[in-house]
Amino acid sequence: MSAPPTDRPPATADLPAVDGLANPWSTPVEAVARALDVDPARGLTGDEAERRLAAHGPNEVAQEEGTSLWRLVVNQFLSPIVGVLVAAGLAALLAGEIVEAVAVLIAVLINAVIGFVTEYRALQSVESLRELGRTTAVVTRDGTPTEIAAADLVPGDIVQLEEGDVVPADLRLVEGANLQVDEAPLTGESAPQAKAVEPVEPDTPLAERGSMVFKGTRVTVGSASGVVVATGADTQIGEVASLVEQADDGNETPLERQLDKLGRALIVAVIGVGVVVAGVGIAVGQDVQEMIETAIALAVAAVPEGLPVVATLALARGVVRMSRRNALVKRLSSVETLGSAAVVFTDKTGTLTEGRMTVTMLQTGPSAVELASIGEDDEQARAALAVAALCGNATLGEEDPADDVGDPMETALQRAAITAGVGGREDLLEVAPEQREVAFDRDTKMMATYHRVAEAGGPGLPAGSTLVAVKGAPGAVVASATRGWDDEPLTDADRDDWLQRQRTLAGQGLRVLALARRVVDAGDDAASIEPYEDLQLLGMVGLLDPPREATAQAVADCHRAGVEVVMVTGDQPATAAAIARQVGLLDPDGEGEDEVIRGADLEPAEEWDDARRDQLANTRVFARLDPRQKLDLIALAQSRGHVVGMTGDGVNDAPALKSADIGIAMGDKGTQVARDSADIVLQDDAFESIVAAIREGRTIFENIRRFVVYLLSGNLGEILAVTLAAVGGFALPLLPLQILFINLVSDVFPAAALGLVKGDDHVLDRDPRDPEEAILDRARWTETIAWSVLVAAATLGTFALALGPFGMEEDAAVTVSFLAFVVARLVHTFNMRAPDEPLLRNPIVRSPVVWAALGVSAGLTALGVFVPPLANVLGVVVPDATMWALIAAGGGSVLVIGQIATTIRGWLARR
Repeated sequence: MSAPPTDRPPATADLPAVDGLANPWSTPVEAVARALDVDPARGLTGDEAERRLAAHGPNEVAQEEGTSLWRLVVNQFLSPIVGVLVAAGLAALLAGEIVEAVAVLIAVLINAVIGFVTEYRALQSVESLRELGRTTAVVTRDGTPTEIAAADLVPGDIVQLEEGDVVPADLRLVEGANLQVDEAPLTGESAPQAKAVEPVEPDTPLAERGSMVFKGTRVTVGSASGVVVATGADTQIGEVASLVEQADDGNETPLERQLDKLGRALIVAVIGVGVVVAGVGIAVGQDVQEMIETAIALAVAAVPEGLPVVATLALARGVVRMSRRNALVKRLSSVETLGSAAVVFTDKTGTLTEGRMTVTMLQTGPSAVELASIGEDDEQARAALAVAALCGNATLGEEDPADDVGDPMETALQRAAITAGVGGREDLLEVAPEQREVAFDRDTKMMATYHRVAEAGGPGLPAGSTLVAVKGAPGAVVASATRGWDDEPLTDADRDDWLQRQRTLAGQGLRVLALARRVVDAGDDAASIEPYEDLQLLGMVGLLDPPREATAQAVADCHRAGVEVVMVTGDQPATAAAIARQVGLLDPDGEGEDEVIRGADLEPAEEWDDARRDQLANTRVFARLDPRQKLDLIALAQSRGHVVGMTGDGVNDAPALKSADIGIAMGDKGTQVARDSADIVLQDDAFESIVAAIREGRTIFENIRRFVVYLLSGNLGEILAVTLAAVGGFALPLLPLQILFINLVSDVFPAAALGLVKGDDHVLDRDPRDPEEAILDRARWTETIAWSVLVAAATLGTFALALGPFGMEEDAAVTVSFLAFVVARLVHTFNMRAPDEPLLRNPIVRSPVVWAALGVSAGLTALGVFVPPLANVLGVVVPDATMWALIAAGGGSVLVIGQIATTIRGWLARR
C-alpha cells in the first residue's frame, strides 16, 4: 500500500475537519490522513498533539460518577420508616420516656451504619474493578514510537497495535498484517473478525467494517497501525455511553417503594392509635391526663423499632451471601429486586457460554468423529487434526486457557488435537519445524504453513518431505482441493457432498473450517511450492463457543421459578439458535433459525402494533441487535408490568443494563462501561449466580414479610390487650416499663433472626410476585390482625384466670400476663412459616440463628425476673409452680393454635 503524500499543507490555526470525515471506513486511507493533516510515517508533532488534546479533550468515555460518601450517608435516612421512628422518638421524649427515645435513636443509627458499610464496600469493590480498565497506547510522534496514556490520544495520532493489545480509540487502518480483532464487547460477535486496509461500502454495518478497529476491542492475531479518527465520546463506545446516560434507571426498586408505602401506612396507624385510645378512654370517664400519656405510650409501642434495622440486616445478609458467590451488589435493595423479576434478558457470549471457542465436530466423511474416540489407526482424523494444529501461530497458555495468545479458533484447534492424542502445535513443530507461512488473505479465504518433516518422521508423512498445511473457508478449500483422503480425484458430486455437510454444520450454529494438505518430495524448495494447488482434502471442523456447564440447569431453574429467559445477542442467528437449543431456551428438536428474530427485521418501537408486541413478548431469541433495540425490548416487557433483569458484558449492553430494573454485569470479561451501568457485578461471569440471586431475593422478601407480620402482630397485640383493659376500667395486664422491655428485648432478637433465615429452593416453586404487591397486602393485614387478636386473647385470658379462678394478687397476675405475653411472642416466631412449608422441616425451625435469638431473649427475660433490682423496676415477682403452669399454657396456646391454623390454610390452598 502506498503511503499518503508527505507534502501535506502546514498546520493552520484551525484544527482538521475531523467531524467532516463522516465515513472513514469507506474513505481511502490517503484521504483520511489528508483530512486529519497527518503523515502516517512521522505522526503528529508533540505541540500539535497538545493543541488537539486541548480542543477535543481526553480520550475517555464518560463514566457514571460514583456516589459520594456524604450522599451515601444521607441516603440511609431518606425513608418514611425512618421518619416514623424519629417521630416516635420525639413522642417518647415528650412523654418523658427517655429510655424509649434513646432506643429509637439507636435503632435509626444501627440501620444507617449497616446500610452505609455494606454499600460502601460494594462501591469500593467496583472501583477496584474500574482500575483494571486503564490502558496505554504506542503512538508515533515526531517520527518516534512513544508509549502514552490512552486518555492522551487525539484525532490524527498514528497508533501501533500488536497481538493482545486493547484498541485505545477508533482507528482507520493504515497498515495491517494478518489482523484479527475480537469485537464481542462492542458488537456481540463471538468470533474474531478479520481486518484489512481496503475501504468498504458507506452503508456497511458496524460489525462488518473491516477497515476500522474500535475502542475497547482486542487484537487477537497480527499487528497493524491505524490513524485515530475518533476519541472519547465520539467513538462507537462513546455513542453507546450516551445511550447509557439517556437510559432511565428506574430510581427506586420495588422493595424501596413498598417499604415507603408501609412507612406511610404506619404513620397513619400511629396517629390513629393515639387518637382512638385517648378519645375512647376519655369518653368512658378515664382520667384525661392519664389517657393522654397512655395514648402516647401505646403509639410509641405501635412503632416496630426493629423494622428498618432488620430490613437492612436482611438485605446486608443477602449481599454477603451473594459476595460468597462472587457477586458484588452495589445497592442493598438490588438483590431483592431480582427476586421479583419475571423476565431476564441475557447476552450470549461469555454469559450463557464460556466465552471461548471449542471444536465440537470433526467431519472426515459422511459421519462425524468424536475427538475422544480417535485411535492410533484413524489416520485421516489424525492427519486432519495435525494440519489444524500446525496451520496457525497461536500459543497455548501453560495451564489456564485465559493465558492463551492468538486467535481463539486456532487455540481451540490445538486443544482439539491434544484431546485426540495428536499433540499441540509446539509438540508437532519438534518433528515438523515451520519453514514458511502464507498469512490468511481475505481474497483467497485461506492460510497455509510449510513444514519440513524431520528425519525422525512426522505426522504420518515420509521423513524429509515438505508438508503444506492449509485451513480456510470450506468453499475456498474444497474448490482448491483435487484429491480426497484415498487419493482419488474429487468430482463435482464429491464437492457438492462436502459443501452440503458444511451447510449442515453451519445450520447448527457452528463456525466451519476446512482442512487440507499438500505433501511434496524432499527435493522441492518450500519457496517454490504453491500453497493452494493440488490439495488433498482431509475434512472439516466445527467450532462453537459452548454453553457453560451449569447454564442449562440455571435456565431450567429460572423456568421453574416462572422467570422467562430471553437471549439478546449481537451474534449470528444460526449460532444464537444453536446455543438456545442447547440451554433450553428453544425446542431442542427444532431446526433452523425460524424462532429467532434478527435485528434487521425489527422495526422501530413506535411502529409496533399490538400483534407485533405480542409476538415480540413471546420470542425467546433475538440476534444481531443494536443497543437501542435492546432498550425497546426491555421497555416492552416493563410496559406489561414485569420486573426486568438484564445481564451483559459488552459496551453494547450498557444502556440496557441501566434501563432494566436490575442490571447484572460480568466482572471477569465484562467491559468497564457495563460494570458501571449495572446494579450487580458477577466476578465469575456465571449465569447460575443469577439463579442464586433470584433465590436470595425471594428469600429476603419472604423474610421481610415474616418479621413485619411478626413485629406488627405483637405490637398490635400489646395495644389491643392494654386498650381493652384500660377502656374497661380494669388493671393493666402489661405495665409501661414492661412494654418497653418487651419491645427492646423480646421482639428485636427473634425479628432479626427471621430476617436472616437462609431459606431454600422452595421459593423457586412460586411465580414472581407482582412488583406493586405490598409487603402487607390485604391478606397479610388480615393475618396480622388475626395474630394480634390471638396474642391479646392469650394475654388477657391468662391475666383474667390469674386474677379470677386462681385468686392471685395483682402483682402476681401482672407477672403471669407479662411472662405469658413474652412466651407467646417467642413461640409466635414459628407461626411465621408459610402455609406451603412443612411443619417441622421449614427454614425457621432449621435456622440456628432463630434458636440462638430465642435463647438470648429467654435469657434476658429470665434476668428481668430473677435479678431483684430489675424485677423491682419491671414490677414482677418470682413465679411459683402454678404461675409457671399458667404462663406455659397461655403463651403456648399461641403456638398450638397458630400451627393448627397455618396447617389448615396450607391444606386448603393445595386443594
